[in-house]
Parts: sequence; C-alpha cells; structure tokens
Amino acid sequence: MRTDLAVESEAVSRGCGVEGIEKNTAEDAASGFELTEIIIKSGDAARTVGRPCGRYLTARCISGRLCDSVELAAARSELLSRRIRALAGKPERTLIVGLGNTEITPDSLGPRTAAQVLATRHIKRLARDLDTTGLGETAVIAPGVMAQTGMEAQAVVRSLIRELSPELVIAVDALACAELDHLGSTVQLCDTGISPGSGVENARAELSERTLGVRTIAIGVPTVTDCAVIAEQCGGTADGALSGMFVSPRDIDALVIRTASLIAEAINLSLHPSLSREELQLFFC
Repeated sequence: MRTDLAVESEAVSRGCGVEGIEKNTAEDAASGFELTEIIIKSGDAARTVGRPCGRYLTARCISGRLCDSVELAAARSELLSRRIRALAGKPERTLIVGLGNTEITPDSLGPRTAAQVLATRHIKRLARDLDTTGLGETAVIAPGVMAQTGMEAQAVVRSLIRELSPELVIAVDALACAELDHLGSTVQLCDTGISPGSGVENARAELSERTLGVRTIAIGVPTVTDCAVIAEQCGGTADGALSGMFVSPRDIDALVIRTASLIAEAINLSLHPSLSREELQLFFC
C-alpha cells in the first residue's frame, strides 16, 4: 500500500491478529475533527503495520477538508498545538524543518509551513534587554530536495544539529494516502520521524531520533494519492498503466496554502506559549 498514514496501514493489518497495537478514537465537536491515536508497542506489531514503534496521532475532518472551513481554523490550530505539546513536551531549543519542493505545489507544504513559523533563536541570543521568557528558542530551515541541492535533507539537518544543539526536531512534509477520505482532510503527527518521499516510492534518508540523535516529531498532510487506488475505490480495476501515477485535488493551491498556515500556527502556539493566536498572526500579515 502506498501510504504514509499509520491509520491506513493499521487498518490493513488488523486481520493479522498481531498484538502490541493500541488504538483509540474520539470526536472533537469544536474542531470538527475525528481524533485517532495509534500506539505501536512491539517489534512484531511494527513489522506487521510497516511503521516504527511509537505514537501516531491523526486528526481527520469529519466533513469537508482542511481548507474548507475558515471558522474552525482557530479551534483546529489550538487542538493541534496541544497534540504537538503532548509529543514534544517543553523543549528549550527546537529546530523546525520544512521538507519538500517549492516548485511542485503538492510537495510544497513543508517549505510553506516553515515560512510561517516564528524563528526566535536570534532574538533569544541577541536581544538581551527584552523579556523573552515566554518564547521558545526556535530555528527554522527549508533544506530543499536533492534534485535542487545535490544533498540529502538529512545531511543538512545533521549539520545544523551539530551547530545548534536542539533538543527537538519538528519535520513537516506532504504525505501520500491510500484512501480518498484522507486526501487533504487529515493531519498526522508522530514521534517516530519520517522518510521523505516514502509514500510515492521515492524514499530519501530518514529523519528520526535514530538517525539524528535528537528527538524528532513529524507532521504531515496527504496531498496526493495513487491513480490505481482511485480506480479501485471507484469500482474499477488497478490498471498497470495507472500504477505509479499520483494525483492531487483540483484546489491543491488553496489546500496547501491554508494547511501550511494551520500547521505553522499550531507549531507557533505550542512552542511560544506567551503569544496568542492574534499576536502570532501579526508577524505574518
């Protein structure tokens, strides 16, 4: 299955009878999200699901998609910020990494998010006369993709970790899904890191605590799905000519722009508790 979503992989493996998977689902009326938490506890479960051991938090729109409901944006960013804090704790220094290619709209979620995350490392270090106790120390990077830079994003991030010594890395990337209901309507957060491009069979070097030596959280939204999957779900057959062709929603531009703002706002709220949503928005008017 070509998917980056643990909730889809778990659903496929459910009939295997493997132990070591805990799953809880609830609805949040204020945000219009269905919330699913999957905890993979054992090596056998990890191999069956095809995901590392860890926590996977999914927020899916009960109706519509992430870009549809502006009036729910505040409740959704607040909920996601709480979910990020649940995974992140209270790090003193955080590096936020926006993965993806700015030249390809469905893959530009990471860089667009990074552009709206408040970087404060320079303020904390240079503006000694300001009271910055309510601000986290954050650095932000959009390292591009190998086709643009000739370097693995992992190599760039590892170099920055040596220089900045962050306690936490937050990686944001576009994902692939296998169910149309998740396309553009689901946010996944996990504490296991990410292999960029794995959902479209173009996996790059993994960003995780195992490879970086720093606790790593990944946040992503599925922006593409396989044409063969669509054919099957619409009652057709997975023609060989369709396999490997990926499609995105018609309004992918609006979806990426609004979703990037949502995720960036959630990250800002989680890392800078002294600032309100309205105050944070003033930085990016």
